[in-house]
Amino acid sequence: MNKKTLALTEEQYKEIIETMREGFTGFRSNIRVATALVIEANLGLRISDIIKLRLSSFVKDGERYRLDITEQKTGKQRTFTVPIVIYNYVKMYTLENGLKPHEIIFPITDRAIQKQLKLVVDFLEMDGVGTHSFRKFYATQIYKQNGHDIALVQKLLQHSSPAVTQKYIGIQTEQLEKAIEQHTCLI
Repeated sequence: MNKKTLALTEEQYKEIIETMREGFTGFRSNIRVATALVIEANLGLRISDIIKLRLSSFVKDGERYRLDITEQKTGKQRTFTVPIVIYNYVKMYTLENGLKPHEIIFPITDRAIQKQLKLVVDFLEMDGVGTHSFRKFYATQIYKQNGHDIALVQKLLQHSSPAVTQKYIGIQTEQLEKAIEQHTCLI
């Protein structure tokens, strides 16, 4: 677990992706990296697993799609539903780039993605942002959108305990700050 990387806010996420897509002086737009990071932020996979995906990795299962992967870092098997909008997003990207279903979608290294991301976040003057920030963004958004259900997030990320998940998404800090703020009682 990389303690240096922070979970992105929704505003930071959008700003990074837009800047990555548009480019800036001295940095050409990089749609490939932007798309890989969008997938990370929407599926919660590690970047090392995303760069191994193929369109054929997405299996039609009735009216939905699913991914059956073995996580590179943990070796754990993970099967989960992929929202149809995410599948369509990936499919459109592969069509626009002339990729066949069996070809790797993002033929790039995780290190190359990290380097491109660093250029963008340095330009935007953001600290504590790395590729893992997009996975933490996913976890934090799921947590907030589902009634602060830490067990749900723990299961999605395949963490060993709720305490690991809490530390991972910085919930304890958020709760402490909220408690301090609510306690303020000036006379």
